[in-house]
Amino acid sequence: MSSAGDSGPGYVLNDFDAVPRLSYARSIDIRDSLSDLIRIQRDSYDAFIGIDEGSSGGIQSIFQSMFPIRDPLGRAVLEFVSCNIGEPQYDEYECIKRGITFSVPMRITLRFVVWKVQEVSFKEVKYVVDEGTLERSVKYMKEQEVSIGDLPMMTSYGTFIINGIERVIVSQMHRSPGVFFDSDKGKTYSSGKLIYSARIIPYRGSWLDFEFDIKDIIYFRIDKKRKLPVTYLLKALGMSNNDILDTFYDKVLYVRSDKGWKVPFVVDRFKGVRLSYDLMDVDGNVLIKANTRITLRIAKKLYADGLREYLVPFAGISGLFVATDLVDPASGAVIVSAGEAIAAEHIVKLELFDISEIAFLNIDFLTVGPYVLNTLFLDRHITQEDALFEIYRVLRSGESPNLEAVKSFFKGLFFEPDRYDLSVVGRIKLNSHLRLDIDENLTVLTKDDIVHVIKKLVLLPDGEGVVDDIDHLGNRRVRSVGEFIENQFRVGILRLERMIMDYMSSVNFDNAVPCDFVNPKILATVLKDFFSSSQLSQFMDQTNPLSEVTHKRRLSALGPGGLTRERAGFEVRDVHPTHYGRICPIETPEGQNIGLISSLAIYAKINKYGFIESPYRKVIDGVVTDSVEYLLATQESDYYIADAGAALDENNRFVDDMLYCRHGGNFVMVKREDVNYIDVSPKQIVSVAASLIPFLENNDANRALMGSNMQRQAVPLLKAEAPLVGTGMESVVAAGSGAVVLAKRDGVVHRVDGSYIVIRAFDKNKDEYLGVDIYKLRKFQRSNHNTCINQRPIVKIGDYVRTNDVIADGAAIDRGELALGKNVLVAFMSWQGYNFEDSIVISSDVVKRDVFTSIHIEEFECVVRDTPLGPEKIMRSVPDVNEESLSHLDDVGIVNIGAEVSAGSVLVGKVTPRPPVSLPPETKLLVTIFGEKVFDCVDSSLYLPPDVEGTVIDVHVFVRRGVEENDRSLLIKQSEVNSFRKERDYEIDVVSEYFYDELKKLLCSADLPLNGHADVESLLAAKSLEALWEIGLSNPKISAKVADMKGKFDELITEAHSKFDQKIDKLNYGYDLPQGVLTIVKVFVAVKHNLQPGDKMAGRHGNKGVISRIVPVEDMPHLEDGTPVDIILNSLGVPSRMNIGQILETHLGWAAVNLGHRVGRMLDSGEEEGPVVESIRSFLSEVYEGQKLKEDVASMSDEALLKFANRLRRGVPMAAPVFEGPKDAQISRLLELADVDPSGQVDLYDGRSGQKFDRKVTVGYIYMLKLHHLVDDKIHARSVGPYGLVTQQPLGGKSHFGGQRFGEMECWALQAYGAAYTLQEMLTVKSDDIVGRVRIYESIIKGDSNFECGIPESFNVMVKELRSLCLDVVLKQDKEFTSSKVE
Repeated sequence: MSSAGDSGPGYVLNDFDAVPRLSYARSIDIRDSLSDLIRIQRDSYDAFIGIDEGSSGGIQSIFQSMFPIRDPLGRAVLEFVSCNIGEPQYDEYECIKRGITFSVPMRITLRFVVWKVQEVSFKEVKYVVDEGTLERSVKYMKEQEVSIGDLPMMTSYGTFIINGIERVIVSQMHRSPGVFFDSDKGKTYSSGKLIYSARIIPYRGSWLDFEFDIKDIIYFRIDKKRKLPVTYLLKALGMSNNDILDTFYDKVLYVRSDKGWKVPFVVDRFKGVRLSYDLMDVDGNVLIKANTRITLRIAKKLYADGLREYLVPFAGISGLFVATDLVDPASGAVIVSAGEAIAAEHIVKLELFDISEIAFLNIDFLTVGPYVLNTLFLDRHITQEDALFEIYRVLRSGESPNLEAVKSFFKGLFFEPDRYDLSVVGRIKLNSHLRLDIDENLTVLTKDDIVHVIKKLVLLPDGEGVVDDIDHLGNRRVRSVGEFIENQFRVGILRLERMIMDYMSSVNFDNAVPCDFVNPKILATVLKDFFSSSQLSQFMDQTNPLSEVTHKRRLSALGPGGLTRERAGFEVRDVHPTHYGRICPIETPEGQNIGLISSLAIYAKINKYGFIESPYRKVIDGVVTDSVEYLLATQESDYYIADAGAALDENNRFVDDMLYCRHGGNFVMVKREDVNYIDVSPKQIVSVAASLIPFLENNDANRALMGSNMQRQAVPLLKAEAPLVGTGMESVVAAGSGAVVLAKRDGVVHRVDGSYIVIRAFDKNKDEYLGVDIYKLRKFQRSNHNTCINQRPIVKIGDYVRTNDVIADGAAIDRGELALGKNVLVAFMSWQGYNFEDSIVISSDVVKRDVFTSIHIEEFECVVRDTPLGPEKIMRSVPDVNEESLSHLDDVGIVNIGAEVSAGSVLVGKVTPRPPVSLPPETKLLVTIFGEKVFDCVDSSLYLPPDVEGTVIDVHVFVRRGVEENDRSLLIKQSEVNSFRKERDYEIDVVSEYFYDELKKLLCSADLPLNGHADVESLLAAKSLEALWEIGLSNPKISAKVADMKGKFDELITEAHSKFDQKIDKLNYGYDLPQGVLTIVKVFVAVKHNLQPGDKMAGRHGNKGVISRIVPVEDMPHLEDGTPVDIILNSLGVPSRMNIGQILETHLGWAAVNLGHRVGRMLDSGEEEGPVVESIRSFLSEVYEGQKLKEDVASMSDEALLKFANRLRRGVPMAAPVFEGPKDAQISRLLELADVDPSGQVDLYDGRSGQKFDRKVTVGYIYMLKLHHLVDDKIHARSVGPYGLVTQQPLGGKSHFGGQRFGEMECWALQAYGAAYTLQEMLTVKSDDIVGRVRIYESIIKGDSNFECGIPESFNVMVKELRSLCLDVVLKQDKEFTSSKVE
């Protein structure tokens, strides 16, 4: 909103700006973060294209990773030089209109080099290959630009147009690559023992799992195949038994002395230990008696007292594990192998040999367990080769390759970039988890990675470390559109690479050029499949602007590589503490996808690694700064973060000494000096849709969920009206949705009409020409959901607009604010039972005034094909159709624009040839006499379907290139040429006007002969631009400047003509239609939907209902002044649903309207202007008390204030931001200012009797939406239709032309009334009695009343199912009775 205009001093509200809202926000928004709500889509795609400077990704890097491709025999190489992305052939609107994909041609420059085989002289060109180790001569080199297909481009709105349909690529939440440690939480075994596991998840490649079993043996699995002991993997990596023991266990050196073994005293090893012998120092002094529990405090005291070594009795080493082989010094025989425990017999042997010291493994069974050792001893004699073969057999059973093949296979599993990719994210996560320092660009596993994962895993049973929370947003990342397309691009490029390799092995290189090797269809096919059929490439929800924005900001856990709704548990669907400020806890679907599909929070953004960040203001020493930092979920847990509602003084310092803060997922009370950050806004935890609900904090979460979902289903109405009670986010959403037209640059509005806005770009500070911005508005276009998209200019000629000002409203937009519904006068009361169970009673006046009327556009297509018997033809003279039915067609046979059409109307007259039938003799004679060929054809016209009635608003005719165009198609083409000419002339007008003014200024400053005129201005006043050029060029003083200006002018005019010519060339190029199609005619019919019983309506608080009755306005309850109520809602719908927000909105809306009425009464008081202005200024200052608007009102001129007050007549707009809504006292104050009862309740009178109701009723203004669940689309009646193949029962649903199901409870109802014959009809002839229903049909045709039923087909189905269970059911016909018996 422009804060000030140029017409006078003080604050001035522009006509095209919305009235500023009386806001109760207590925090300051960071509006810059809200300026682009679809940045998540655009940034991701730009990174893929490689627009960002310094981007490591992009198309260029994909090609560089694929090339060079070498011939298998080393004879040639194909190298990548560069990549060029062209310009789109047609703009976005033209692609939708033609039904084609909005894409750009992609070309790559390749260099093909062929080597000479024989020896060459040194004078010939040298070429270096194989990293400079081998020098060869070039025999032949050819560089060529090759087309590799078209790349779908993202539109400026963050969508893709595929085959003329706008689609959105939904971002996917998936588990981040890296390592994750988990436990079974004691669910696997009945003992409840925790079984720990670890999993290394790559971005691409095999999964590697490590897990304990009940015996504490560690196993590993590759791709969830059969498990093997983890030592097999370690040995396959080249580690020996000793290497494994050295890697996973520390050594403790025991030195022999006369009294026992001397061992170093380490405090940490004695935590909670109970020794079986006395603890003695090296001198033999007993420090602690045997079997005494040593605590950590005692151990520390011993160390402080100087204990550095202690004695272990000779027999005390029994049960310890030796670290290295103990060898007899004399014979060299191994007494105890490494890893074995010392037994009693070993102690005897050790006394015989002269062994002075022994290294033991540091395994104490308390802090260090023998897990790896036990696993090793399952089969300690296995070699590296055995381990490799065993792993191979598990993954590739049945094959028996050689050792080299096995080694190559194992290396390819985890250590080759072609087959395994952790991605940079995976490497970063591994490094941070395992505290490694490995280069981020090394995206394969290393031996260190595997070893460190096992090391961390074995610490978990010993109580060290914690398992990961897989639902933590530090462990989940977002894959956006750019990443999906890049992955598909790589798939296509790999296929292309394989094809090139195959071609190289069989082709003769003598005359080969790069284009011979590349098939452009391969990449295009892969991309087309993704955009057309991927689960995440979705038909855009285009019901209203909010649904568009929400769809682009949606996060899905479903899709390829994600979860499935059947297997997803409660935990992954639940709200997690790390969702705060990142994912909205409210907005999610209600059905089986609940929690799996969510929305990005309003301020959240996604970093380059795909992790969601949330903004916070930095706090230093208890003072909140303006510095905003974005934190990841993993970073946030380390800081103390205060709530945005914390009280601050004028210096932005916390008022309270102690504050509640979030820390590590919990709420804690800390000193203000310890606070690190504060939330930027209370609304940062919710999504765009949830932030539009006023008083959200007063609603139950379930109803808030419904409210945010139903706003997306609101149908744009005929006349948009912004809510009186909003949240302040309406303008943000409107600007970010793409539904409005925003000014690209500062400038002055030069021309405005219904279809165009022309702005002369203009900088106030620098008086220079910047260009012309021509905005073509979207007029009555059909959206994906058949709603009407129509843009209306809100600026007028001469208005000065700034960059990003709203200059045209779109569907459901009112002066740049989102306007999904209407403000209506509501009463919460019961009315004759018609609002039972959420039903809604509506006044007929609402329907009469078209308050909730909406326009829907239906598209109908007629395809003219070339058939084997000849082409189909569009013509007006359709056989067997009367002239009246063809009256609204033109001479060609296509319906006229503006025609009123109803069910069965002919939209396009078309005939199709059919095989000639044998002619009667008299007809043959006539043909022979007159020589005319009989054209035998059938009517195949396009008729309007039964349930549609409306006005034809547009017709598109597409004729195949090379086929003669009909008159209608030429007429449409001419109108488009006129439109292009109009744009060109607008641009030329602006350019000419600017240069005319500049030239006049220049000539006025020069000495020109006056020739009798009073001054130079009068001399030049009547001159044309051409005349001024002549005058300027003929004056020697200024001719150089004028010539320079003339050069610029001619250049701009030539450019305008050039653009016009290009558009005409594209138009004349014709249309590429599918094979066999000659012409396509598209007819657009606008259907007006009035509000009627059965339509669904809702407020913004989840208060939904269906209209039960439209009551005459004179019968509706009315106020004391006779104003009838617009809508009646059931007051019983509030308490149990706990959505009190609707009541508070009603009160605030009541205050808003009555404040506006009070302003209106002041304006209409008839007093002199001076006192009126002052009384209005005083009143508005009271209304806007404590707001910045109070200062603005004070600074307004009298004229500006009256203009502003007139805009307030219909009500003072309010903003109740999420979690910052006005309190009860503030609402009561506004009600008092408006001269109404502070309770918000009034006396209502019954419209039928005129009597006052017994008690006061809550009345006010509430914002109601009409939802896209219209009764016209749902009402349906079946006569005769299709039947199910197995059950032979009628299908269900309108789309299948099915009937209403007569179920079990309906049978009970008929049984209760004893309606036996009706019941028999329902269960037989009206359902699945095949023979009976045919007979009853015949009897109806004959006109008799015979009724005969047989056995229902469902009975036969049941019999067959019983037979499938091996129960032989035989039906026998009883002679005495006509019914059947079952044995």
